[in-house]
Amino acid sequence: MSKSVGQEFIEKTKYQYLGESDQMRELPQPELAWDAAGQEVVDLPKADTIDVPPCDFTLVSNQRKSWRKYTAEPISLAELAYLLWHTQGVKKVTNRPATVRTVPSAGARHPLETYILANRVEGLQPGLYRYLALEHKLAVVTLDAGISQRIEDNCQQQPFVGTSAVTFIWAADIYRSVWRYQERSYRYIILDAGHVCQNLYLAATAVGCGCCAIGAFDDDQINSTLGLNGVDRFVVYAASLGKIGLA
Repeated sequence: MSKSVGQEFIEKTKYQYLGESDQMRELPQPELAWDAAGQEVVDLPKADTIDVPPCDFTLVSNQRKSWRKYTAEPISLAELAYLLWHTQGVKKVTNRPATVRTVPSAGARHPLETYILANRVEGLQPGLYRYLALEHKLAVVTLDAGISQRIEDNCQQQPFVGTSAVTFIWAADIYRSVWRYQERSYRYIILDAGHVCQNLYLAATAVGCGCCAIGAFDDDQINSTLGLNGVDRFVVYAASLGKIGLA
């Protein structure tokens, strides 16, 4: 009996099928993050200046759930900075070089780039942005008025994408991992995305927000919207987020 695509994926990404990696060949490693050459950049409040009320981890963990309905209240730029820091914040750059971040990643490769669809953020014009993790800043991708509806359409027309205060979209730069782990990397980016999104759920709860992970989207459409080629740079996960009323 022939194997399904999923079964074949699991089989062919086993370690016994891996050969000599580009790292083993001593080829240059890819850049730690994408730059923002020629793009407008927005400063964010520094992580150590963001005032968040003390919270108990057990309480935050127990309160975590998926929220699809949000109030019309915007989030602050400081709250957005807090959420970005706790999902992809760079604590230091090592001599390898590699980044040590607020989330784990296989081999510290950190292949994910974070896009932000900002619908209601105080002090931030609505539009699509990309988080510059090394600089803790935002790069403007587009401020087109139709971008929110387009991304909602890309996500199977799920309305909470457009009614959120922000929607996070995580894209993979696969060679950042393939350089070391070859085809095994396609497993690891999914694990990495899970780590990041869970941190977003917990950080959102800490600042009075709700979050909903999104795995349903048209890959080709959303990659096109973000200007990604869908081969070595592609969307892997998303999550909407906003202020919530009493449950």
